[in-house]
Amino acid sequence: MKLPSIALCGFLLSAQQYEVVSFTPSIGQSRPQTTSLNIFSTPGSQGDGIGWIDPSSPVNSAASLQKTLDECLKGSTFQKRISILGSTGSIGTQTLEIVDACPENYVVDALSAGNNAQLMAEQVMKYNPKVASLSTPEAANELKTILSDMGCTNMPEIVHGAEGIVEAATVSSADTVVTGIVGAAGLLPTIEAIKLGKDIALANKETLISGGPVINPLVEKHGINMLPADSEHSAIFQCLQGVPPGGLRRVILTASGGAFRDLSKDELFDMCKNDPRAVQKKATTHPNWDMGAKITLDSATMMNKGLEVSRRCGVLQLFALYVQ
Repeated sequence: MKLPSIALCGFLLSAQQYEVVSFTPSIGQSRPQTTSLNIFSTPGSQGDGIGWIDPSSPVNSAASLQKTLDECLKGSTFQKRISILGSTGSIGTQTLEIVDACPENYVVDALSAGNNAQLMAEQVMKYNPKVASLSTPEAANELKTILSDMGCTNMPEIVHGAEGIVEAATVSSADTVVTGIVGAAGLLPTIEAIKLGKDIALANKETLISGGPVINPLVEKHGINMLPADSEHSAIFQCLQGVPPGGLRRVILTASGGAFRDLSKDELFDMCKNDPRAVQKKATTHPNWDMGAKITLDSATMMNKGLEVSRRCGVLQLFALYVQ
């Protein structure tokens, strides 16, 4: 099994909630003390790479993550029905890895993606959703052709465009919507899903940046859970669990530096003057991820960090709603 996003795993396993309560004593106490309710009690690592040294976290490997899943799901009978917006992207494929790891606990009711009809067809054949949406009518027609050639006997409703994304987000049987699409395209389907009382696993920063004043009141009005599924934001959210009022003074977030972090200011100015095409190529080619031109460029110029800060403010606001 590939190592799926622990952030996503944490959200999708939220049906199995365990309260971890901790406190730090006041200044003047002789030594720091921490009291906590430990979820796992294990004999510790046996050198096999999958154990814990209680109460620290498991090591970051596929084997330890699988063990974590097995422990969390032990004795559980819950089932979540999910709609995935952006199913062929990074967030979407990692969500589907979690579905693969816990097939008894998750049902995929709808998938939405861009123009990757081939991968969408493979996902439809494997997960049998009720709705499959692509961005253009051409891609939707291609999907129909591919599915027919693959011998699909249970054809989903195939839709396209902005209306198709909304249809995928509002499919009646799903109780959770994973929003892994890019840009303001995620705003309307998120709003419509919230109105229907669906929980949101949010990995679309633009939804809160462009529509926070609309989204936050809707979350409170309809009493749904909107939790961060992206890595940094989920990490902050999880760190805040069990923190008493006034127990947090600051959150320090670091930035990787983008594609130009290894260049000095003089070197970058020289490239811009003498080889602007090289600058353009570097700015739109991420060394690790295929995130599309906009996000890649935002990452290289550090603009993405400004957007991240804006979304984190929204995440903290939503957390306040969540714990009230």
